[in-house]
Amino acid sequence: MTDMIERKSEPYNAEPTPGALIERFLTPQALFYVRSHGAVPDLPADHRIEVSGMSMERRSFSVEELKSALATRTVTAVLQCAGNRRTDLQPVAKTSGDPWDVGAIGNAEWTGVRLSDLLDAVGAPDASDLFVAFTGADEVDVEGEEALFGVSIAMDKARQPDVLIAWAMNGEPLTPEHGAPLRMVVPGYAGVRSAKWLTRIEVRDTPSDAPIQAHDYKLFPADVTSDTVDWSQGLTINAMPLNAAICVPGSGESLPAGEVRIEGYAIAYDRRVSRVEVSINGGRDWQQATFTDDPEAHWGWRRWTLDATLVKGRQHLVVRAFDETGQGQPERPDTMWNFAGYLCTAWHHVHVLVE
Repeated sequence: MTDMIERKSEPYNAEPTPGALIERFLTPQALFYVRSHGAVPDLPADHRIEVSGMSMERRSFSVEELKSALATRTVTAVLQCAGNRRTDLQPVAKTSGDPWDVGAIGNAEWTGVRLSDLLDAVGAPDASDLFVAFTGADEVDVEGEEALFGVSIAMDKARQPDVLIAWAMNGEPLTPEHGAPLRMVVPGYAGVRSAKWLTRIEVRDTPSDAPIQAHDYKLFPADVTSDTVDWSQGLTINAMPLNAAICVPGSGESLPAGEVRIEGYAIAYDRRVSRVEVSINGGRDWQQATFTDDPEAHWGWRRWTLDATLVKGRQHLVVRAFDETGQGQPERPDTMWNFAGYLCTAWHHVHVLVE
């Protein structure tokens, strides 16, 4: 598909072009970024997930059994890779990881059952010091250690009503690359916690010890390198921070002089985005953007637009967002560089040629 940019062929990783990404409030499956840590499993429609742990009786469920036993819920939520906008860190210093631009993010309606309802149905304990671990069918390689994909979240998060075991996206069955037949959807958290191709849910008294959880997706200060890293000391990336990006026009694009519509997204997850500001002169002066008339969605993004007049020459566009507490994005990427290239939330810059 021409609207998808392949970042890696094996395993397949791709993001939509920025212009295609921002066209709709709900991102179609065909334009939703694909983050694969291993080969895409081919699971049958009657695939079953196992639920176990903490002296619970081991049980298993198919999609149809989940539908018949538990209430169906639909939640609008953004999923975003922790490495989204990693390319903006490269001018500071090289990082590891796929070179994501602004498109390792998408906003969709997810349909499934509440994880909390399933935990209640199997008699799972509800202590706040417990964890819920998810295992996927995909095999991954982390620093030479091969294992099934595995992650976990704290019980308090797992019990939130919008955390789903999902089988549909935007009213359509999940496609294989997006986790069919069942995946987790953990709104507000890094996309890695929303395990695809779900095979097992386990209640534990410790976080998952799978390599993805233990030795990846952790944040370190700038003086730590891949050679010196002690994974036990990293900050596990769960809740995602405030972020915003320009999607139209694209960086490097040539435009005619005159009025230009600048468009993009902003996301604050559990807080609301209160304001988006755009500069057309590299951050010296700012104008307030207008939010697109999209439905209100607690976990969804806010699209925004600004009509500006651009004169001939090379022009430097910048966006920054603020949440409802007045918290804004950091100005420079060098203040947040880390060797894995995670959580780039600095002001987003786009350079265009106006002719």
